[in-house]
Amino acid sequence: MTAQPADARDDLRFPDLADPRTFIDVDLPAMWRELRAQAPVHWNPPADDRPGFWAISRYDDVLALYKDNKRFTSEQGNVLSTLLQGGDSAGGKMLAVTDGLRHRETRKLMLKSFSPRVLEHIGQLVRRRTQQLIADVLGREADFATDVTDHIPINTIGDLMDIPVADRGKLVEWNNRTLSRYDEDDSQLEEWLARNEILLYFGELAKQRRRSPGEDVVSALATGLVDGEPLSEDEIVLNCYSLVLGADESSRMSSLGALIAFTEHPDQWRALKNGEVSIADATEEVLRWTTPAMHFGRRALEDVPVGDEVIAAGDVVTLWNSSANFDEDAFPDPLRFDLGRKPNRHVAFGHGPHFCIGAFLGRAHISALLEALRDQVAEIELRGEPRRLYSNFVYGYLGLPVALTAER
Repeated sequence: MTAQPADARDDLRFPDLADPRTFIDVDLPAMWRELRAQAPVHWNPPADDRPGFWAISRYDDVLALYKDNKRFTSEQGNVLSTLLQGGDSAGGKMLAVTDGLRHRETRKLMLKSFSPRVLEHIGQLVRRRTQQLIADVLGREADFATDVTDHIPINTIGDLMDIPVADRGKLVEWNNRTLSRYDEDDSQLEEWLARNEILLYFGELAKQRRRSPGEDVVSALATGLVDGEPLSEDEIVLNCYSLVLGADESSRMSSLGALIAFTEHPDQWRALKNGEVSIADATEEVLRWTTPAMHFGRRALEDVPVGDEVIAAGDVVTLWNSSANFDEDAFPDPLRFDLGRKPNRHVAFGHGPHFCIGAFLGRAHISALLEALRDQVAEIELRGEPRRLYSNFVYGYLGLPVALTAER
């Protein structure tokens, strides 16, 4: 790896983007606005325990790098936590960190379980379940996280993967700890243990599906072929893990963020209630506004000029969705929560070859929630301070005490 230019190495004007505290203690819209204006290709300096890395903050640059799978690879990791450790043990096995032909063929295999018939049925279940969950908390104080949102995505992906209902709660608990922590006192050991619990769980489930396959995604992975060969046990387990991780975390965080946004922007709550905006448009704005996956990462395979800098072969590059989705050049008045925003080409699900395979489910969850809130809730009141996750990857909340007044 070539040395970084002196002005990039010595640029200490901005907070450390690897430190989870940055995303709790800093005025994030102001930080991203300044980075886009002054250092859109920013070198985040190394610290004692980790190397430095590039941070890309402008929308157009983020899109360009997402599409460039020739000069940048995902196989050495796609989030800071693995990239800065030197690699990802799931590289070349899990869809999100596999490139090229194997990525395309594995993706195709998994998508066989996402047929229109299955997705229509899943969508109906999501709407029915969400309506009931909202009905159950009307007229009383509730924690919207544990009483509502924890139960929606995990049950949807649970239906798609045919995970026994009795097991879904513990998967949510483990999932909470895999890419974020409850607070800075939690250790990385707890993250590692939670991840291993999920992997062990799916190892056992995959064995059962080999013996008795169904029409679910786990069965498709356990019995399917890629390039004429069955997937390895690691590939099966890691892709199950990836599906649960992506489908659960992002949908829950977007749902919680939507509720907070409605209390802060009552005009938009009225617009939703009065039917002035469509559910489809409102869903896209919620996803942009909340952007749960703050970044994804790549490693450069060769020297690549980006803006006024040259990213050297071997360098870690982070693409910041949480900045790109608020770029003034891509979104007029980006700090306005506008449910009728059009166009709204956000990157909440990433972009390019690695565009999130569960994007349909994510949209289905948010749409179902917005419909249930519009139809059943007259007023939303926060009853306490929402507790933020401690993470440099997931932006969201652990708990959200609320009172929902029923629509008469």
